[in-house]
Amino acid sequence: MNYSVIKGSSYVLVNAPDMIIHNGTTQTMERLLNPESEYLKALSDHIRSYDEVVNYLPNQVYIGNYSPEELRKYKQPWHDKKLADESREGKFGEIMPQDEFIALIKIVDVFDLVKLTKEFTDGVREKLKNHKLITDDLLALLKEGEEITEIEGLITDHAAEPIYNKGDLVGCVKRAHDIDPSLKAEVLFENLVSKASAVLAALHLLDKSQINLEDIDYVIECSEEACGDMNQRGGGNFAKAIAEFAGLKNASGSDIRAFCAAPAHAMVQAASLVQAGTFKNVMIVAGGSTAKLGMNGRDHVKKGLPILEDVLGGFAMLISENDGINPVIRTDIVGRHTVGTGSSPQGVISSLVTEPLDRVGLKIRDIDKYSVEMQNPDITKPAGAGDVPNSNYKMIAALGVKRGELKREELNDFIINHGMEGWAPTQGHIPSGIPYIGFAREEILKGSINRAMIVGKGSLFLGRMTNLFDGISIVIEKNYGKASESKSVSEEEIRLLVAEAMRDLASHLQKD
Repeated sequence: MNYSVIKGSSYVLVNAPDMIIHNGTTQTMERLLNPESEYLKALSDHIRSYDEVVNYLPNQVYIGNYSPEELRKYKQPWHDKKLADESREGKFGEIMPQDEFIALIKIVDVFDLVKLTKEFTDGVREKLKNHKLITDDLLALLKEGEEITEIEGLITDHAAEPIYNKGDLVGCVKRAHDIDPSLKAEVLFENLVSKASAVLAALHLLDKSQINLEDIDYVIECSEEACGDMNQRGGGNFAKAIAEFAGLKNASGSDIRAFCAAPAHAMVQAASLVQAGTFKNVMIVAGGSTAKLGMNGRDHVKKGLPILEDVLGGFAMLISENDGINPVIRTDIVGRHTVGTGSSPQGVISSLVTEPLDRVGLKIRDIDKYSVEMQNPDITKPAGAGDVPNSNYKMIAALGVKRGELKREELNDFIINHGMEGWAPTQGHIPSGIPYIGFAREEILKGSINRAMIVGKGSLFLGRMTNLFDGISIVIEKNYGKASESKSVSEEEIRLLVAEAMRDLASHLQKD
C-alpha cells in the first residue's frame, strides 16, 4: 500500500512576557476577582527575560537545537540549568521576541483592526528587515503607526484591547462589531495571535521543506481557538486565512477542533486524504494560545519559580504522496478512544496503544518511541500534575507486563528506551504527541529507529457538552519504497472483455 509520508515539520515559540500579565486567563481572572492580590503584585518579578527564554533547555529542544536524548542528560528541574549564548534559530524553527511578533500580528491583520504607535512601528520595522522569512511584500503590510493619543482613545472610548511591550502601551486591537461578543476586541486579539504564530510556523515549514508553494493543495488548522461571529461562533476558517499569508494560492482548507487531541486527528485525516488521492500535499498547522500563558503561574510564584508558561507555541507539518524515502504514516495502525472506551487509564492506553498494534500483529516493543503528552515537567510538577509523559510511559509499560510482553523487572528499561522526557510548553494542543515528529522523521531517515507512535489525548468535558474523554494515535514508520502499482486495464481490454462476455451470453441463450 502506498501510504502518505511526512516530508517536513517546523516548530516555533514566541516569547510573550506582557501577554502573560494582560492576556493569560489566570491573570485576567485574578485581576477581575482580586485586583490587589499578592500574586499579581509579585508577578512581574517572576517573568524571565528574552535571553533567559532562549537559553532555556526545553525551548532549545522544541526548536531542534538539542535532542530528546540530550535533554535526558540534564537532571530535572531544568529552569535552573543555565545555558549560554544559544541561538534563537533552530533547525525546526525559531524563538521570536515579543516586539517582532506584535508587528507580525499587524502584518496578518486584513481588516485594519490592529493599531500600533509610530515609534514602536518604526523601531520594529528595522528589526524585521533582517528576518529571512519576512519578505518585502509582508513587510509592506506593516503600515505607518498611529499617534499614542488615538490608540488611548480607542481603548478608553471603544473597548479596544491594549497591546503592551516592555510594560509600555504600543498599540491596540479594535473590536469589529459594537455588540457581537464573538467580534469583541479581546477575542479578535486571541485569534490574531493564533493566526500570526501559525503563519510563522507555516513560513518556517515552507522554507525548510523546499516545496513549490503552488503544489500545496490543502491546509488543515488544528489550534484551540475558534473564529466566527454571533451567528456561528466557531465557524472558521483559520486554515485558509493562514494559507493566504503563507502564499499558498492553490490551497483550500478547513479547521479541526478536538481540544488537545486535534493535531493527532489532523494527522490521521491529512494522511488519509493524501493516501486516497484527494490531495497530493496537505499542510497541518496550528498557532498558540494567549489564554494558556501563565496558566499555572500561581503555583510557580508560590514556589519561588519563574513563570515558565511564557511562550506561545506553534507548529506545521507537510504530508505528501509516497516518495519512497520519507517516513510513511500507517493509516492501518490507528488507535481510537471510542464512545464506549471509558475513562480508566488502562482502558485509554489499551484503546490507543495495544488495540491498534494487535490488529497488525505488532507488540509493544515493536514501537521504538512513543510520543505521548509531551508536557514539560518543569511546568506541571510544581502545579501538582506530576510528570505527565513519565506517567503515560509507566502505564504503557505496565500494560506490557500485564500482557506478558515485558517482565516486571524490564519496566524501567522500557520507559528509558521507548520513552522521552517532556519538553513542550503547556499550550494545550501543542504537547500532544506532535513535538516529536521532527525528531522522529530524522531518526527514521538515518536508521536510528524504525517506528514511532504519536498519541494525542484530549478533555472533551471542557466544553460542557459531554463527559467523554478523547484520544487518537497513529504510527509512523520507515519507508521501504513505493508499493508496485498493479497493472491497469486499458479501455480496449475492457471493450474486448465486454464483447467476449456478450458473445458467451448470446451463445448460452441460443442453447436454451
